[in-house]
Amino acid sequence: MAKKQFKTESKKLMDLMINSIYTNKEIFLREIISNASDAIDKLYFKSLTDDTLKTSGISRSDFKIMLTLDKDSRTIKVADNGIGMTKEELENNLGVIAKSGSLDFKTNTDKSKDIDIIGQFGVGFYSAFMVASKVTVLSRAFGSDEAWLWESSGADGYTIESAQKDAPGTEITMELKADTDDENYSEFLDEYRISGIIKKYSDYVRYPIMMYRTKSRMKDKPADAGEDYQPEYETYTELETVNSMVPLWKRPKKDVTDEEYNNFYKDKFGDYSDPSRIIYTKTEGAISYNALMFIPSHAPYDYYTRDYEKGLQLYTSGVMIMDKCADLLPDYFSFVKGVVDSQDLSLNISREMLQQDRQLGIIRKNLEKKIKSELTGMRDNEREKYEEFWKNFGRQIKFGCYDGFGQNSDTLKDLLMFWSAKEEKLVTLSEYIENMGDEQKYIYYASGDSNEMLMKLPAAETVLSKGCDLLLLTEDVDEFCLQVLHAFEKKEFKNVSSGDLGLETDEEKKAAETAGEENRELLDAMKKALEGKVKDVKISTRLKEHPVCLSSEGPLSIEMEKILASMPNAGGEKPASDKILELNAAHPVFERLKAVFTEDTQKLEKYAGILYDQARLIEGLPIDDPVEYTANVCSLM
Repeated sequence: MAKKQFKTESKKLMDLMINSIYTNKEIFLREIISNASDAIDKLYFKSLTDDTLKTSGISRSDFKIMLTLDKDSRTIKVADNGIGMTKEELENNLGVIAKSGSLDFKTNTDKSKDIDIIGQFGVGFYSAFMVASKVTVLSRAFGSDEAWLWESSGADGYTIESAQKDAPGTEITMELKADTDDENYSEFLDEYRISGIIKKYSDYVRYPIMMYRTKSRMKDKPADAGEDYQPEYETYTELETVNSMVPLWKRPKKDVTDEEYNNFYKDKFGDYSDPSRIIYTKTEGAISYNALMFIPSHAPYDYYTRDYEKGLQLYTSGVMIMDKCADLLPDYFSFVKGVVDSQDLSLNISREMLQQDRQLGIIRKNLEKKIKSELTGMRDNEREKYEEFWKNFGRQIKFGCYDGFGQNSDTLKDLLMFWSAKEEKLVTLSEYIENMGDEQKYIYYASGDSNEMLMKLPAAETVLSKGCDLLLLTEDVDEFCLQVLHAFEKKEFKNVSSGDLGLETDEEKKAAETAGEENRELLDAMKKALEGKVKDVKISTRLKEHPVCLSSEGPLSIEMEKILASMPNAGGEKPASDKILELNAAHPVFERLKAVFTEDTQKLEKYAGILYDQARLIEGLPIDDPVEYTANVCSLM
């Protein structure tokens, strides 16, 4: 029999498809099963519109896909009872690489938009050659008595000859390649491996995928068995439906229990705990899709590491295309798990990548709104659950606010929460605003390592004594987040260790200004003694009980300086804030400074150094020279 050449006459193209288009060899089974599902779809849809088929007794319940493994012959057979192919269709669909019978069927059928067929490129069939040295296709078209056998060993060509087949449909038999040092093709003859691939990619194909499974059972105990009888077991095979067919996300929400959703989540995403939130959405329109998403009740162990991969599982017509489609989620919602199923996506020929991102962008935007809405509802109606969520994933939301120069801050700012020193609990920015006094100008915050340390800051004491609340920021991203926001509901954020707090009375301002003028020479002398360390030394309006503190000017606060300096790539010249040494003119230490200034300039320099180091310690900063600090303290003792 003469061998026919592929009409493309391109061995290079065949090699490309076999070796380059697909990234994972196990994909071949997904593609072959999808083609079988398409063949059944074609017959079923045709039976609904073709008068000659309406009386043929075709029932959807009769359709199935049969998979058979034969270790002796090293073959995998996938058989369907779908529409089958004529000799001409075998020539057109399998003799032309990248020819899609499914696409032609959909294009040439009325109401094609309503027909949900998986394969539309015609390349998937050739993925079989990734694992098979020879592929045969036995097919009989529905309504025909003739059957045909198509056979090929790859790019060299194919043969077609007349054959016998009892019923319409198609059987694809793949003879596996021999194992090599690098490749173990025999793994695809293992029924557990094959059933796992089916569950992974084709679990929701709408027709039953059946195969014989090897099982074990206890033999009946013989009637004459003695007391020392040991149970005996035997193996047997049983025909089993491997796939579940109907996806949970396509069932009406009212027909699915929370327990079913929770079990699906734990099984699908390998979690041991129920999710904190179940999010279901179905959209029809320019692009139709179903989405079932979950907010975990705890952060994965690797969530805040580089190893963590975000993304939702992407399906098209129930067939998994991507295990983690990162483009479906913004980074700040990367903790969300779930699946998205759409028949409207434009896929590339391997289905593993999207051909264009416009459709995906529409889905992403809708999912983002839905997730935000669910989180808002949790915040307002299930506060305890939301606070638990915030402890797990609030850091990611704050990074989302800060990232990209705050381009997403409007979306996320209502979700933010920080610890309130006054309320002693987490509060939103809106709640902080609601509790502000009419005269309060700013939203005050303090940034540092712990709530306990921040509550001891001199400036924190001042703010709280004025009846104002104080947000305590203890994560490295916190202040950067608020800096990007700049303001909330027209109220600017104010670091209690930066600049004028706006809490001073006119009398306090006047007293500080007078004290500064009267002691200008003292302040200038201390500034000179601390040259290069502080930008200025001045009388403070924020100190009540403490003798000294550090404040800063400009966009870089003292805490931000600490964070930037601690980064691994800080290297070279470290960023530094413009520090101000503030003195309490009403404290006994200041009286001692005035006395020393008139008595001993050298001693004043030591006092300046000690007070500066003490102020650094209060702010949680390291002392520049601990030896010098210790020596100065000892000399004054």
